Formats: sequence, structure tokens, C-alpha cells
Amino acid sequence: MIDLDIVVVNWNTGLQLQDCLQSITHANTAPILRLHQCIVVDNASQDGSADNLESFPLPLSLIRNYENKGFAYACNQGARTGKSEFILFLNPDFRLFPDSLVKALRFVDGKQNEQVGILGIQLVDGNGVIHRNVARFPSPKSLFSQMLGLDRLSPRRFPSHFMTDWDHRESREVDQVTGAFYLVRRIVFEELKGFDERFFMYFEDLDFAYRAKLAGWKSYYLADAQALHYGGGASYQIKAKRLYYVLNSRVLYIAKHFGTPSAIKILTASFLMEFWARLGWSLANLSKQSFIATIQAYRMFLQTLPRLLRDLGK
Repeated sequence: MIDLDIVVVNWNTGLQLQDCLQSITHANTAPILRLHQCIVVDNASQDGSADNLESFPLPLSLIRNYENKGFAYACNQGARTGKSEFILFLNPDFRLFPDSLVKALRFVDGKQNEQVGILGIQLVDGNGVIHRNVARFPSPKSLFSQMLGLDRLSPRRFPSHFMTDWDHRESREVDQVTGAFYLVRRIVFEELKGFDERFFMYFEDLDFAYRAKLAGWKSYYLADAQALHYGGGASYQIKAKRLYYVLNSRVLYIAKHFGTPSAIKILTASFLMEFWARLGWSLANLSKQSFIATIQAYRMFLQTLPRLLRDLGK
């Protein structure tokens, strides 16, 4: 038997959460799998999406946070509730297939894969199109090129953050798998002391994967297992805030792994280069919504800049 805990962080996802839990029910039938807990951590939702979950035939625990302290905080909160050998962090906009869990767990539990600390699987949309969302570890240099959109203009010379040049049809060791389906050995989670809660949203999974690699663990993409990913989820409800969290977390990530001077350069380039590049792309694509969201995101970024600068010294 392979023991598993599943952690689902919810924030105003409507019916998506119930559909996700229903898919877990259908995937929890393999005799080799023992699901100890399915832990839903609700981050102060206002839409009632975390209500009436008792009907699902799952060992389900619900944690209600009356304040949204961020995705990383909620993931840690849920993971520490369980005790299983493996932890799956799963977004509510996922639908598991009946064999999604057993294929992933069989692979990572194999003796030849003992150094695989983090596992992701192939994600497809409703039309069966494969999502190319395995990512590279960023560096200050790669971020500068992406800020200017050079990865779009000349992808061969300036690789993008996501490995869109690879069709994701074969399995391989990678830098980072998406945090939307993030299967982790508990021993790795405890060794790294969970996700860094300074990342309110975004980059927490990237930071975790980078620290895992430094500690000698591998991240692996398994193409033989699949799950249905609708994409976006709750974050698409707040496009300006989503961009703000990316900008903020990106600076924290660079400061943590490349030093404060590099983070200050990224921060400066965000305002002097990227802001105008984003506005230019919005105008070129005739996207009024993107134009307004960019202005709103950078306004929030500027307003919280003093706090961010204090955090860089920690």
C-alpha cells in the first residue's frame, strides 16, 4: 500500500471544488492506494464553495481560514495535518482521471526513482490538448530578456520561462513541474520545512523545487499519467492582483537565491523596462483589459514597495 494525503487550497472557486473532489473519489479506488486524508484548506472564501462537502465518500478534513494568508501558508497548513509518505498538492480546477493517482504513485514509489522528490504529470485541457507548463529555473539574466518580451520575439536565442519548445509527450527530469499538480515526498517536505510563506502566491513551488534540487532531490515530469486541467481557477478572477503577486514574488525569489543587489536590479527593471513593454504589448494586441490591469498591478506594486524592500533584508 502507498499512503497519500491530498491538499486542496480553495478560494472562491465555485463548483470547481466539488467537481475536483468528485474526481478524487473516482481516482481513489486502486488497491495499492491508501488515501489517509483529503484536506481542503479554504482561504476565507465568500462564495460558499467550501460548504456542504460532507457528502463526498472521502476521508475529508476541512480547514477554514477566516483570513487569506496566502497559498504557501495554506499548503503548509494542510500538509502538516497529514502524516502520509506522499503529499499531493492539487488545485481545485483539476479533474483526475481514474488512473491519475495510481500511475503517479507507482512511478515515484519505484526503487529506481528514490531520488525523485517532486513529481508532476501530463496535463490536458477539455479538448485533449497538452499544456506545456514545465518550467526552467529563472536567473536575473533570463528575467531581463523576458521582461522585454525577447523570449517572444526570438525564442531560440532567449528561451521562455515555460518550456513551450518541448511537446511534453515524453517523461524526463526537469527543473520545475507545475504547482497545480505537485506530488511531494513528505521526507522532502519536512527536510525543506515546507513552502516559504513569504511567497503569498506564485514562485512558492519554484522556490521549493530549487531548494529540493540543491538538497539532492529531483523533479520529474511523468507523461504516462494525465489529469484534466481547466486552468486559471480563482486567480483569473483578479488579473491585476495576479500580476502584482507575480511581480512581488519574483523579486523575493531573486533576492533569496541570487542576492539583494540582483533583486534591486530586477525591481528597477520592472518599473523602467517591463512596465512600458507590457503596455506596449497591450496596445499592439488592442487589449484594453490588459492595459488597465497592468496599470493597476504596478500601482499596487509601488504602494507595497516599502514593505517589499524591508523583506529583502530578511
